Amino acid sequence: MAIYLNDVSRTFGEYLLIPGLTSKLCVPSNISLRTPLVKYQIGSKPALRLNIPFVSAIMQSVSGPELAIELARNGGLSFIFGSQPIADQAEMVRKVKKFKAGFVVSDSNLTPEHRLADVLYLINKTGHSTIGITHDGTPNGTLLGLVTSRDFRAEKDDYNMKVKYFMTPFEKLHIGKVGVSLTEANQIIWEHKLNTLPIIDDEQKLAYFVFRKDYDNHRDNPYELSGEDKTLLVGAGINTRDFTERIPALIEAGADVFCIDSSDGYSEWQRDTLFWIKERYGDRVLVGAGNVVDREGFEYLIKAGADFVKVGIGGGSICITREQKGIGRGQATALMDVAQARNEHLEKTGVYVPICSDGGLVHDYHMVLALAMGADFLMMGRYFARFDESPTKKLRIGNNYVKEYWGEGSNRAQNWQRYDMGGTESLKFEEGVDSYVPYAGKMKDNLNITLGKVKATMCSCGAITIEELQKNAKITLVSSTSIVEGGTHDVILKEQT
Repeated sequence: MAIYLNDVSRTFGEYLLIPGLTSKLCVPSNISLRTPLVKYQIGSKPALRLNIPFVSAIMQSVSGPELAIELARNGGLSFIFGSQPIADQAEMVRKVKKFKAGFVVSDSNLTPEHRLADVLYLINKTGHSTIGITHDGTPNGTLLGLVTSRDFRAEKDDYNMKVKYFMTPFEKLHIGKVGVSLTEANQIIWEHKLNTLPIIDDEQKLAYFVFRKDYDNHRDNPYELSGEDKTLLVGAGINTRDFTERIPALIEAGADVFCIDSSDGYSEWQRDTLFWIKERYGDRVLVGAGNVVDREGFEYLIKAGADFVKVGIGGGSICITREQKGIGRGQATALMDVAQARNEHLEKTGVYVPICSDGGLVHDYHMVLALAMGADFLMMGRYFARFDESPTKKLRIGNNYVKEYWGEGSNRAQNWQRYDMGGTESLKFEEGVDSYVPYAGKMKDNLNITLGKVKATMCSCGAITIEELQKNAKITLVSSTSIVEGGTHDVILKEQT
């Protein structure tokens, strides 16, 4: 007969946190949510850290470039979905990396002989309102002028008017020379009240732009997740089929970290993928693997070289793997089992391997439970799909606004590679659904509320870091009656007008 595990598969909704001593230090402003993203030797620092413990799911309906930019600006990280052509995914990664680099290579350029119609087309195509005018229309041509939205009136000016007649000519521009520091460039911007500072070389060739908005954005987003080169950090999802072609293209595009996207990570396919990456690139390329739900799966993947391990099968809001295949485990039970294996591995080797909890989060307090149970960071799909920045359509159904949300295991996603078991290239049956989620508005507004709840709960547990939370949190199993007691009861709610 099969091996029978004599435990109950439990979810986050079956647990509560018991308050710890809230010291005077335990106030939200003192809470640090920094957490390691990839493995590291104790005594050294991880190559990558998150400033908040959130990453967005590797999904078509969630992790596009706009959401990746906004999440990185707020301290988290997105994994751009891999269920698309390699060139398209690489271009999405490039878009994130170009968003903020301090010194930005111009990708919106024209010549003086172009017309206003060309300017409007380029603005509409790229979304950029600053256009470098060079002698040959290239990013590094001789700088002859600059066009911004203040140089023309689209509703009145002749669309055939040539750029040279309305651009701000080079002689009237404030410029910086290659070699100027970012601090010095920003000082020039402030002194002359500029929005854009072109940086040129000794031959007057355009090298970069420095934008005032980048300085403002950094000031307004103190937890921004960026590298030494000042570019935002971004991840990319990969599969176990075309990784030999996909990974080099994504590295060239600037991806900072990878994650193998699969519903079941305890497989030789993932082992072979990890072996190939580590043999070819070593620790220069960081890659997570998963998903698993027990210590055996975790140990298998870290032995193969995984830099972090993703935990969870069947707990996602649009996932029907458990219904279709009877495969999975309650997210809380799976997480605690893998966290125990992670801690034992740490004691034996001195190497800490972060784990990511993927799925099963219904309420915001479940996030704190997941962190207390051992997760270093959380991967979420439904949470991020609701926001303006997700790549799906906003629709009105009845009196409510919603956004489309579909699983990578649905026929709509056509992501058969995620469920690859070595057979033919097709999806045999669905393991996800096509659905809607309530529209919630801008990410930043909602994220601030969620992080406020997380920090308040940590204060009640007497912890000001995630590490302290994992060491000191007290968790209790609750009965079904206790769950009912936790909601409103024995009152008549007022009608909202």
